[in-house]
Amino acid sequence: MITRRALLGGLVLGIATAPLVAEAQQAKKVSRIGYLIPNSPSTNPARTEAFRQGLRELGYVEGRNIVIEYRYAEGKLDRLPALAAELVRLRVDVIVTAGPLPTRAAKEATTTIPIVMAQDADPVGTGSVASLPRPGGNVTGLSQMGTELTGKRLELLKEMVPKLSRVAVLWNPGGAGSTLNWKELQLPARQLGIQLHSLEVRGPDDFEKAFEEATRARAGALFIIGNPVIAPNLKRIADFAAKSRLPSIFQSSTFADVGGLVTYGPDIADSFRRAATFVDKILKGAKPGDLPIEQPTKLELVINLKTAKVLGITIPQSVRLRADRVIE
Repeated sequence: MITRRALLGGLVLGIATAPLVAEAQQAKKVSRIGYLIPNSPSTNPARTEAFRQGLRELGYVEGRNIVIEYRYAEGKLDRLPALAAELVRLRVDVIVTAGPLPTRAAKEATTTIPIVMAQDADPVGTGSVASLPRPGGNVTGLSQMGTELTGKRLELLKEMVPKLSRVAVLWNPGGAGSTLNWKELQLPARQLGIQLHSLEVRGPDDFEKAFEEATRARAGALFIIGNPVIAPNLKRIADFAAKSRLPSIFQSSTFADVGGLVTYGPDIADSFRRAATFVDKILKGAKPGDLPIEQPTKLELVINLKTAKVLGITIPQSVRLRADRVIE
């Protein structure tokens, strides 16, 4: 039989330990998120802030119920595997990636920790997932429709410069997404009667040589395919295009903001904001392989009229009316 003293002692012990149990349960609710980016934080700070905002909207606060482990390769892409392995050792609950290379590094580092792609040009084409509706494995997230929109950008360039017949294409053949985009560009180029001239850049030291080649090729415009090597050099590319009087087009609005002529593509900040919803679902128990890959819901056409004036180009009214933003 339980004595009165033992019973009271047990009640007191239970009351005393209740706060400790509650604190322990609260501690378990702190989730750890890995954030793997190929460039430096300054390359595109808006996307990181958009991701944080998306998390805040879902009730997550850094330092309270989540911890974000930020890992930036600073443009040194060979560092990505080591950074991914570091996140795995930290036993993060989910890894968020930006682009095919970080996704590949994370996928090679773990088959169990969920991976959320905040942006990937073509996740099926690069082998990140089995299919868009059922990605399978431990990877899910967002596709940027990179290959689907490549031809649209070339058409837009032709619409702005009707007599265009030769286009220099700045791209990195070492990137899986870039290679897919280069291949995708061939058919619309033939249909539009445009000859493509390849300008390969595998590192920051290759740009001057590529610019010289574009000049020798007498290109009528510059088409840029996104890649971690390209992203930190957008201002440099925009300045060259303006100096060489080359109409230029890229996928991210950042390029128009630094002086590029026109951009057309997904709103990257919106994609990172939406990536937070995938993280939320996974932290609540969803399996990444069962979460369908989502495509952009918001495409942006941005035109820099100041650059058009420098180039001596008149943007057709039909194009201006479709613009989401005009820089004057």
